Amino acid sequence: MSSENLPQSTEQQLRKPRVAVVFGGRSSEHGISVVTAGAVLNAIDRTKYDVLPIGITTDGRWALTADDPERMAITDRRMPDVAQLAESDEGGVVLSVDPGSREVVYSEPGSVPKALGEVDVVFPVLHGPYGEDGTLQGLLELSGVPYVGAGVLASAVGQDKEYMKRVFTSFGLPVGPYLVVRPREWDLDPQAARKRIVEFAGDHGWPLFVKPARAGSSIGITKIDGLSGLDEAIEEARRHDPKFLVESLLRGREIECGVLEFEDGPRASVPAEIPPVTAHDFYDFEAKYIDSAPGIVPAPLTEEQTAEVQRLAVEAFEAASCEGLVRADFFLTEDGGFVINEINTLPGFTPISMYPRMWQESGVSYQQLVDRLIQAALNRPTGLR
Repeated sequence: MSSENLPQSTEQQLRKPRVAVVFGGRSSEHGISVVTAGAVLNAIDRTKYDVLPIGITTDGRWALTADDPERMAITDRRMPDVAQLAESDEGGVVLSVDPGSREVVYSEPGSVPKALGEVDVVFPVLHGPYGEDGTLQGLLELSGVPYVGAGVLASAVGQDKEYMKRVFTSFGLPVGPYLVVRPREWDLDPQAARKRIVEFAGDHGWPLFVKPARAGSSIGITKIDGLSGLDEAIEEARRHDPKFLVESLLRGREIECGVLEFEDGPRASVPAEIPPVTAHDFYDFEAKYIDSAPGIVPAPLTEEQTAEVQRLAVEAFEAASCEGLVRADFFLTEDGGFVINEINTLPGFTPISMYPRMWQESGVSYQQLVDRLIQAALNRPTGLR
């Protein structure tokens, strides 16, 4: 019997739903995930929900952490870390994979395991591989625990830029020129891979962007103006992912649009624009999170342009079989058309991040956004749907 069909006890019916906020993780986006968790913990209505913060360390240990959002902020340009918040250097949290039980257990070496009670829903705020890419979602499906956001397939598609673009292309969404170099190709014949990149540059021109295929927050991306920077850019991308992409420069404006699932289906927010960042070569990690480069919300677009980018954002959400939330990123090119760059199934989610700001401008506050996502997850079954 699946967990969603199990009868609830009187205690379950009377108590508040318990939300496990899972954050940190093994990816290079560990720090910004901790920052996001602090914002979500601050926003959850404690009169409606009980909260259990669970941090995943950079080596993969699930740790019981302090419910202390103030310690989860960026300090002196340094990112916070789960290890600083963990209640123990050795203790671990275990979630049952029995779909008939949602029990969470905490254990330390030499001690009797301690039951922490059942979890009703997980709010994952993990960015990048080992969390945003379908791996955590698969575990939660096996456990029968509802969770916020996209399912296994959509999470995997949203993380892998190659297959994301392939899905978009198959649905007729406009995608810019790109080239994929897989690990085996690079390991067996890097010279042939370089030759393909040079030919791509000959077709589409310099500069090019070299980026990890399965990373986010603009980590590992290098803009290169010629061959002299190519090897260094590839090394940087492969430091985060053995598979990498090469993309041509699309000249135009950067436009983002949020999608949120409502009872009657997904809706798009007002769009935002990322203006050129003078202190940075492009909208990279430091521009986003350290220097907090401002975005323009709403974007100065015509009514027709706004309607078009909203339509495309919802189409991208549906094409990838997303659930819950998505931020869709576009270029408005010089010829007046929109080209989709990527989607994020778990976008930056601090109050100053673009996704919450777009919904704030659309009439949904940060607190309402968090609550809506939790309620939607509670009402959505696990398993095939």
